[in-house]
Amino acid sequence: MLACTTNGVPVDDDVADMGRIELPDPREVGEHSVEELMAARRSVRSFTDEPLTHEQMGQLLWSGQGITEPAHGFRTAPSAGATYPMTLYLVSAEGAYRYDPEDHEMIPVRAGDRRMDLRRVALDQASISEAPVSIVAVADYARTTGRYGDRGVRFVHIEAGHIAQNIHLQAVAEGLGSVPIGAFDDDGVLEVLGLSDDLTPLYIIPVGHAAR
Repeated sequence: MLACTTNGVPVDDDVADMGRIELPDPREVGEHSVEELMAARRSVRSFTDEPLTHEQMGQLLWSGQGITEPAHGFRTAPSAGATYPMTLYLVSAEGAYRYDPEDHEMIPVRAGDRRMDLRRVALDQASISEAPVSIVAVADYARTTGRYGDRGVRFVHIEAGHIAQNIHLQAVAEGLGSVPIGAFDDDGVLEVLGLSDDLTPLYIIPVGHAAR
C-alpha cells in the first residue's frame, strides 16, 4: 500500500520503519588520477553478492549529484542553467532510496528487495539482480524545458551522460565494477520505484564487486 511523503512522492507505508540513511562525508581526494580511472574503466556485468558499504554508496551517489558548492548548490555534474532535472535512486536488497544531495542522505521510498522487479522491466538483464545496488537516474524534463523550451530535452540527456560517467569512474576508484543500461520499460521502472508518470527514467547503473 502506498502513502505520500511531504514531497508528494508515493512511497510504501513500510518505509517508515526503514528510516533515512545518513551517509559518511564524501572524499574529495582520491588515490588515482582521472586518467588512470578512465583507462581502467570497463563494463562489468557479473557481480559477487558482497554488499556495498554506506561509504561506497555515498561516494557513488555524491559523484553523480553531490553538492560541491553549498552557497549556490552547484553539483558534481554540470546542469543547464543549474536547473538540476535529475534525481538519483538506489535500489538494494534493503529497499529503494532517493538520494538527497543537500543532506547527503538516502531517503527510503520502497521497502523490500526490488532488484528482481527492476531486472524484469529491463529485458531481464541479470546484472541488475546480481549487483548489490543499481543506481537509477530519473529526469523531470519540466525543470529544464520550462527555461529552455524543447532544447531543454537535449540538455537533460547531456546531463544524464555527465552523471553516469562520474558514477562509472567513481566505481573504478572504489575498486568496483559497473555497467550502463539504457534498455528498459520506462513505465515499469517508474512502477518499481513508485514514481509518478510525469517523470522519465533515463539510466540504470548496476554497481558491485566484479565476479572473477
